[in-house]
Amino acid sequence: MPACHGWVADLQTKCIRAEALGELLMQLLEQGLDPDLVIGHPGWGELLMIKDIFPDVPVWHQVELIYQLRDGDTDFDPEFTKPDWRSRTRLRLKRLHQLQALHDLDWGVAPTEFQASTVPSEYRQRLSVIHEGVDTDAIAPRSGSFIQLQKLGLRFQPGDEVVSFVSRSLEPYRGFHSFMRMLPLLQKLRPNAHVIIVGSDGVSYGAPPPGGGSWRQQVLAELAGQLDLNRIHFVGRISHSVLHDLFRVAACHVYLTYPFVLSWSLLEAMSCGTVVIGSSTLPVQEVIEHGRTGLLVDFFDLEAMANCIAGVLAEPAAYRPLGEAARQQVIRRFDLRSVCLPQQLALVDQLINADKH
Repeated sequence: MPACHGWVADLQTKCIRAEALGELLMQLLEQGLDPDLVIGHPGWGELLMIKDIFPDVPVWHQVELIYQLRDGDTDFDPEFTKPDWRSRTRLRLKRLHQLQALHDLDWGVAPTEFQASTVPSEYRQRLSVIHEGVDTDAIAPRSGSFIQLQKLGLRFQPGDEVVSFVSRSLEPYRGFHSFMRMLPLLQKLRPNAHVIIVGSDGVSYGAPPPGGGSWRQQVLAELAGQLDLNRIHFVGRISHSVLHDLFRVAACHVYLTYPFVLSWSLLEAMSCGTVVIGSSTLPVQEVIEHGRTGLLVDFFDLEAMANCIAGVLAEPAAYRPLGEAARQQVIRRFDLRSVCLPQQLALVDQLINADKH
């Protein structure tokens, strides 16, 4: 890779992808490719050249999140915020390909209102909020579900004191550090509770720990001697079907996040009827109403978080209606077949036929 300034190294990777895809599309054009619509994600550079190859073809941009210079994910957590001008300028440059994509888009689609709100106002008149959709028929409560940790000889079923925590990667962006630091108090309050943590040791969104290794290793070292590790189970990544069984078994599911992209795991836990305790951050507040479809706690208030979880574990029947209401919320707003797919297909028709009227 040619040398470049560190501030634009990220943009360089986007340009390399754009060039590679552009060459591939030109080959396909020679073979007769004649698209009516292009649907793509602008986040990695693949759409940078699309209007130069298909100037008259409508382009649907899947808008995931536009980086925010202030009051976004990068300055949310004071423990990891870098307030110097260099980090802010790097972030400003990291937005270049995103803003260029917005300039060229025919229409954008964001999965949630929060994610749509990160788009600059001048582009929002060409933006729809349509989620990808949740298959609420398959991702649903199911009697007889259980979770078995074979190596430990443990089997959990509904009614057991099980707390679930899920993140593709166990990192601060999804509140892993807050969740782990809360556990010593939770274990004192609920000495029979088991915690099942799903996720890998990599990094998906943030940065690795400054000292090397994984965030799991770092936080466990920080909490050495404070945790009963026999009741905390790190299971890595698991299959989708097993994940849903975990949601069906768990007495409650904890979901924490920076102001960032909303995780599918939250909506799937809600679709399974799980009682969710979420961080009171904007993406979560959009789908969980405190006391009606779940419970909200401050991302950084470890004592409040532990007490909230302990309360649900102590009286599961009293909180079960929250899980039932959460499922109805997902069916009403995010169901694949009855809500999201019809909206997606209607937009496809609108974009394809826009020049025909």
